[in-house]
Amino acid sequence: MRPRTSRTRAMALVTAVLLLCAALVPVAGADDGKPVVTLAQKEAAKGAELTVSGTGWRPGALLMLLVCGQSSPGTGVIGGTNSCANADGRAVTTDAKGAFSKPVPVAAPPKPCPCVVHVATVTGEQAAVDAELTITGHPVASLPTQTDGGRLAVLTTPDLRGSDGLLTWFGAPPSRTLVLTVGNLGSAPVKDPVFQLGTSHGVFAPQWEDRQWKGTINPGQKAEVKLGFELSAGAHGDYQVSVKYAQKVLATQPWGVGRPWGVTLFWILLCLVVPAAVFRIGMAVVDKVRPSGAGHARRDRALLPVRIRSKRPARPDESAPQLNGTAPQPPAADPRSATATARLPWFTQDSAPTEKRPNTPTTKGNP
Repeated sequence: MRPRTSRTRAMALVTAVLLLCAALVPVAGADDGKPVVTLAQKEAAKGAELTVSGTGWRPGALLMLLVCGQSSPGTGVIGGTNSCANADGRAVTTDAKGAFSKPVPVAAPPKPCPCVVHVATVTGEQAAVDAELTITGHPVASLPTQTDGGRLAVLTTPDLRGSDGLLTWFGAPPSRTLVLTVGNLGSAPVKDPVFQLGTSHGVFAPQWEDRQWKGTINPGQKAEVKLGFELSAGAHGDYQVSVKYAQKVLATQPWGVGRPWGVTLFWILLCLVVPAAVFRIGMAVVDKVRPSGAGHARRDRALLPVRIRSKRPARPDESAPQLNGTAPQPPAADPRSATATARLPWFTQDSAPTEKRPNTPTTKGNP
């Protein structure tokens, strides 16, 4: 019984050691979470196609792949995107695990080699990786020497200060001030540094503008830098504000710009008020052009014959008291009224004919 127990314990100990080694091997061989780019081959000819793969990127990130000259993995793209073959660049989106694989044409960059395949994020958190590439037949030149005029680095998280007003709610350009604390990590002072401030919307590239900061930052010192900017009128949506110095992006800050609902309200009111105003104006014009009721009566009276429009002269009120006590006398007959009455096809009370009786002899007494 004891030999079996010792053997069982030994096997359990060996199994535990193997499991521990299996758990430690992936940790020791894993990367530190930084994105990685690998090329299918280190050397390619002009016009060939090269497969670029990557891992460790943010899931669902949009990446831009460029072949750049005058660059190296240690120094980066010295001339910026002006040293890259931008027309032959490719875009790719990482999968759920942050990996990608994309064929890229090997185009001749505008600058001589050393060359790299530059992979950088377009939206979201900024990240860039350069993979060394040798292009067959492309000129090669030494990298330009860079003078150390001071190196600026961002020490704190950038902050967007400012707020929208009533005019911004009606479509005025929204504006903000980017505040960041930078420190001089170089050995020379930096005087009146010129920063580049860029704003991007969606998948579009940032539009860079120069912003000069007045002041001097000595080696080992830090300073608060404020850079003001504004967007175009009516801008809304998700924007990204970036600042870079010496062709290096220092910080990126997202900015959600609200929709100018005042403009929408204005158009809604305009669609309601204008038809109502047009209707009121049309009704006023119709009332102005259409004749009134009195006008209708005057026109109808003017069309009646003269004999119908003629009237019998008014009689004095018989019930009115007389001063002299005599009975009221009938007014004298108007010849025009009589003529007009005689022409009527009917008879009035005064002009009615008397009933004619047959002529019979009058006798006295009984017959």
